[in-house]
Amino acid sequence: MSALLNRPFVKMNGIGNDIVVLDLRADSAPVTEDDARAIARKEAVPYDQLMVLYPPRMAGTDAYVRIFNSDGSEAQACGNGMRCVVSREVKKTGRHDFVYETRAGLIPAHFENENTITVDMGKPRFAWNEIPLAEEFRDTRMIELQIGPIDAPVLHSPSVVSMGNPHAVFWVDDPYAYDLERFGPMLENHPIFPERANISLAHVKDREHIVMRTWERGAGLTKACGSAACAVAVSAARTKRTGRKVHLSLPGGNLFIEWRESDDHVLMTGSAEFEFEGVLDAKILNTTSAA
Repeated sequence: MSALLNRPFVKMNGIGNDIVVLDLRADSAPVTEDDARAIARKEAVPYDQLMVLYPPRMAGTDAYVRIFNSDGSEAQACGNGMRCVVSREVKKTGRHDFVYETRAGLIPAHFENENTITVDMGKPRFAWNEIPLAEEFRDTRMIELQIGPIDAPVLHSPSVVSMGNPHAVFWVDDPYAYDLERFGPMLENHPIFPERANISLAHVKDREHIVMRTWERGAGLTKACGSAACAVAVSAARTKRTGRKVHLSLPGGNLFIEWRESDDHVLMTGSAEFEFEGVLDAKILNTTSAA
């Protein structure tokens, strides 16, 4: 029987990125890959990311957050999910500033209102072995990778970066003109990415506006991916396509990203929306309760 039986959860979304928040700070119940996959089933509580809050491990932090993808794998970072966590914490505590620990490091966050929640996603990493890539590329603003015929590739020459998670950004004229549901799995699992990767298609409309779509590692085609938006914004600035402040249009809504010059940190601002609360019963966990 799952240790999560009868635990309360909250279903939310960050501009369409489906999020489940599970607060286990009271007793630190374990979450297994099987638990994460069971909750994400279509007949249970489908999500892109499951945000699990555990007691803080570091002084000055509010929680240690484990992040599960819908396939049961763990992610290092999830900006949209962090905004959802912050939104719930404000209602519990009345505070507006928080610091969380994740596998990607410390994540400070500030709540202005439900439409303006800012998460500090930390510093981008560009070195090939930090993203990581399977082989050395001295310049990760553009690497040799393509899908399709050599003389007429469908997608090619992405920018790559780590925002806690590995990301590849393909620059295109129209992100909606490609079958990302077909190409996404191929690129996510390409041998060049030993830890798999998030795959984004991005079009720079002007120096302050980017349109993008993302195939999310471990979750699939998504309406929004916060760390991918950060990766796109940073890659656009790094390749001189935009400045360091940019608005991004995703299928689920809009984000504002600032790659701060003073300390190299990436700040992401957007909304969070409450959907419903529930309890993890035996049906959701795909198990049977004790008689």
